[in-house]
Amino acid sequence: MSSGAVASDELHIAMFPFFAFGHINSFIQLSNKLVLYGVRISFLSAPGNIPRTKSSLLDSPKIQIIPLSIPPVEGLPPGLDSTSEMTPAMAETLKKALDLMHPQIKTLLSQLKPRLVVFDFVQSWVPRIASELGIKSLFFSTFSAVSDAYIDKRKQESHDFMKSPIGFPCTSLVSVKRYEAENFLYVFKSSDGSPSVYSRVSEAIKGCNAVIMKTFNELERPYVDYLRSQFQKPVLLSGPLVPEPPSGMLEERWAKWLDQFPSKSVVYCSCGSENFLSDDQIQELTLGLELTGQPFFLVLNFPNDVVDKDAKLAEVLPQGFLERVKDRGIVHAGWVQQQLILAHDSVGCYMCHSGFSSVVEAFMNDLQLVLFPIKGDQFLNAKFIAGDMKAGIEVNRRDADGYFGREDVNVAVRTAMGDIHKDAYISIRENHRKWREFLMNKEMQTKFIAHLVVELKTLA
Repeated sequence: MSSGAVASDELHIAMFPFFAFGHINSFIQLSNKLVLYGVRISFLSAPGNIPRTKSSLLDSPKIQIIPLSIPPVEGLPPGLDSTSEMTPAMAETLKKALDLMHPQIKTLLSQLKPRLVVFDFVQSWVPRIASELGIKSLFFSTFSAVSDAYIDKRKQESHDFMKSPIGFPCTSLVSVKRYEAENFLYVFKSSDGSPSVYSRVSEAIKGCNAVIMKTFNELERPYVDYLRSQFQKPVLLSGPLVPEPPSGMLEERWAKWLDQFPSKSVVYCSCGSENFLSDDQIQELTLGLELTGQPFFLVLNFPNDVVDKDAKLAEVLPQGFLERVKDRGIVHAGWVQQQLILAHDSVGCYMCHSGFSSVVEAFMNDLQLVLFPIKGDQFLNAKFIAGDMKAGIEVNRRDADGYFGREDVNVAVRTAMGDIHKDAYISIRENHRKWREFLMNKEMQTKFIAHLVVELKTLA
């Protein structure tokens, strides 16, 4: 293995994300931005993740990818290296496997000798190892500042989560619905004695030298300032880490289908690769899209213990649905070229789960947002975008249990498309345009990373 030896004045950073591609992609984006400023990157991941990681990282001599071995753990079959290949239960077991990796990581860091190591929430033990080796550690939160701020320092009762914490910024986000507060309790749950998400994040923040957040003051200043007051340590901002424009061509079958519709008429709906709807929710969602009268492209995913996803899709769709919408609707189970689809001229509305990275993708395109959060931080992102930013429409759901009906979907989409509630449509369209122009500003993106590099060198 390479010793990773570098010039003494060169900033060398080890990147160590959790093995979930929602997290890996944020670490890749950060690495790509830093490399352009002469930073050397050692990117750590499991072998099965390396081909996809390598294809997304810049082709640069300043980047090396270091393969890791996942220790055997009961309940985690060998050869599975990312949560995208696992059932939800296996993904929890993966955290236990990562906890057994600290001797391996300590050996690697002692050989690589980076000046900084950037780590994810699961690996909350990294600061202890780094400190022993004289390496500074930085916890990289891939979530929005608003979600981190709202959940910080909480009790283990759902009613505590229903209102914003003491000292929280006076913004549009003052409370959440009961079912959302109950969903937040996941952060306290322990799987087979493994530390909870809450305890991991708390330990990571307490032990690290600084926190990096994937945001910027122009967007989330009140929440960033609140977190700085809570953490009592440096909070560095990376900016939104806007992805590069998608390369390649859209698959012919999708391009041909989208080409037949007028500009900005298609609703594209995706709940993300690791968010799963119940059969009843799928029924209401699909019937709601049908009610809009708009052409739509719906992408659904199912847990990995569903072997035949196409058969499952056929089973859960409403009777006669595909026949009724055959001329204007597609329902697909599995991966698609999302960025290329969003960039297609016929797509005018993006209904998404409100994951922070997906929202950034949305603002890179000329379309309107319908916010359809499924779990955790997504609920807070949706309220921030619809409330503080006034740049999207959230699907209405029942307070007690999160139930939504087809008419809730219909109203949200038709509002975003300008069919009803014209004043709301004009407002969100103008605010979306404003933020799109800001995020597309190359000079501003350069400023974010240049400032971060200065702060990292000072810290190192």
